[in-house]
Amino acid sequence: MSNQQLGASHIGPDHQLPEHAGGDSSERRGRKRYIYLIGIALLLVIGVVLLQHRKPTAAAPASGRRGGGGPVTITTATATNGNIGVYLNAIGTVTPVYTASLLAQASGVVVAVHYREGQMVHKGDPLIDIDPRIYQATLLQAQGTLEKDQSVLAQAAMDRDRYREAWKRNAIPKQTLDDQEKLVLQEQGTVKNDEGTVQYDQVELGYTHIVSPFTGRVGLRLVDPGNVVTAGGTTTLAVVTQVQPITVIFTLPEDQLAQVTRYSKHGEKLTVLAYDRTAKTKVASGTLLTLDNQIDTTTGTVKARAMFDNKDMALYPNEFLNTRLLVQTLDNVTLVPSSAVQHNGSKAFVYVVHDTAVAMTPVKEGVTESGHTQVTGLNAGAVVANSSFDKLQDKSKIVISHQPPPTETPESSQL
Repeated sequence: MSNQQLGASHIGPDHQLPEHAGGDSSERRGRKRYIYLIGIALLLVIGVVLLQHRKPTAAAPASGRRGGGGPVTITTATATNGNIGVYLNAIGTVTPVYTASLLAQASGVVVAVHYREGQMVHKGDPLIDIDPRIYQATLLQAQGTLEKDQSVLAQAAMDRDRYREAWKRNAIPKQTLDDQEKLVLQEQGTVKNDEGTVQYDQVELGYTHIVSPFTGRVGLRLVDPGNVVTAGGTTTLAVVTQVQPITVIFTLPEDQLAQVTRYSKHGEKLTVLAYDRTAKTKVASGTLLTLDNQIDTTTGTVKARAMFDNKDMALYPNEFLNTRLLVQTLDNVTLVPSSAVQHNGSKAFVYVVHDTAVAMTPVKEGVTESGHTQVTGLNAGAVVANSSFDKLQDKSKIVISHQPPPTETPESSQL
């Protein structure tokens, strides 16, 4: 037996390598590398094909967007000379000049309600009647007492005059005359007290007939005939609100106070416009009445009150409104449509039309009002672009269209 055979007999089958193991491993690695290279090649081919298809479609919009594909069709507007107002905007509340909540000042049963709900009433018009009979009887008693004491006073005065004549003839002592004169004074005081009682009872009787304290609109009916009311009670019998004229109270920041006082201190009436909640529809026009006498330190604002005649009853008490206070009017300034002004960061510019091209011209914005903006750096009469800004740039070739730009429909927006 050879040494190789002896050595092999000592190695167990678990520690022996399989035959041709090294050769199979090399072949597997070769196949994997081959498949990997083929995959990479396929990915590269697919990427090149996709890029070739995307380049023409991406280039076309880019060239068209910046005006490189031909002249851009635009609409134009002309800068004009005009006047524009400087407004201060604020939120206000419609506040009546007078509002009266009528309470019972006499106790009794309600016998009549003379008004209709929502009725316009004038000063002195009857509203509610309370049973007056008790107060009439009390007044009658006071008047009777007054008449009796007036007669007593007249008798005392008559006796005083007799005593004076008698004393002149030395028929009576001076003390008798003096006593009678003091008695007359006492009766005069009694009569005056009676007159006060009568007047008091007349006032009490007047409380049974409630009338409107001023011209205005009465609210909903709060009591009915047959209801019992008590003097000094908390039950409101009727509410009357003055609606013509009417005021609007709004607040202004303290930083804007100087703009208002600059003109109001000269006696000028500043115009105040009232708009609805959307701030698009003008409701009424009035004038600034007054400013509050101090600034609210918690908010840094000051209250202002504007007066409106409200002839068409467009303003309703406690209604919320948007107010615009006209503090200044700029005369003979250059105005362009606000839509023609473009922005590049904090800088504003317009595209001025020169023959068949546009030139980017910087401007400085001022006041904006009713779709127009005051600008400096542009002369009146200049023609500016007013559409197709996404396709314009400096020196772009243009074609002017005299038709308004088409409005986007829901169907076109979905394409």
